[in-house]
Amino acid sequence: MSREAIGGSVWTRRGLAAMGIFGLVFLTVPLVIVIPMSFSSARALTFPPPSLSLRWYETFFGDPRWMEAMWTSTFVAAISSVAALLLGGLAAYGLRRGTFKGRDWAEGNFMAPLIVPTIIVAIALYLGLAKVGLLGSLVGLVVAHTLLNVPLVMMVLGVAIREFDQRIEQVAWSLGASWGYTMRKVVLPNLAPSVFAAWIFAFIGSFDEVIVTSFIAGKYETVPKKMFNELVLEVNPTITAVATLLIAFTVLALAAVAFVLGRAGKLKETVV
Repeated sequence: MSREAIGGSVWTRRGLAAMGIFGLVFLTVPLVIVIPMSFSSARALTFPPPSLSLRWYETFFGDPRWMEAMWTSTFVAAISSVAALLLGGLAAYGLRRGTFKGRDWAEGNFMAPLIVPTIIVAIALYLGLAKVGLLGSLVGLVVAHTLLNVPLVMMVLGVAIREFDQRIEQVAWSLGASWGYTMRKVVLPNLAPSVFAAWIFAFIGSFDEVIVTSFIAGKYETVPKKMFNELVLEVNPTITAVATLLIAFTVLALAAVAFVLGRAGKLKETVV
């Protein structure tokens, strides 16, 4: 098959490349503006900054309210991401390996939080948590973030489980290994890079969540919720420092995922 048949004409490929570059520039320009502003010495948002300073980072780390919001975000993200990893991993394995009736319906139900608009999910969680008395509680916040991140875990691990040769599991079972032993010694070691990626995505998804959190968190403030509240009241330059830190954390986390998955891919090629 010719190159033109695969990728279209030369102008088509150039057009697609131009669209990709435009999209990348469109997404990165705000970052180019926000990051320098976080190091500004001005008392208000000014671009370009008149001079460089760490005053807004000092304000962030020196404010107990921001530190409390950071602790809440980290705690909720850590607990909910682990819970989502366990629930989503078991669900992904059952759906990939199972042959029961209604499997497609069950998978669609698990994926609903990704399809339904977030505001609808927030209202549903608000009503549901109010019924069981968890609205405005830290436990309710963890439950909500867990439910939101289960689909992300399922997407990542579902692909990994589908690509993992089931015959390896069957060999372990034929040699007398139990299901639990097979999971611990055979399946999980082979899926470890994907498990790590799924956990990172769940952690970031929880840490960055603002809409659902605003509905159900009550008195608890996470970093995104406090950023939103600060923007409503006044444009506080401290927000640029917080945004820069979140951008750096996300980039480093995704780089770690890319490194782990890339290393796992090279190891697999070496073995093969």
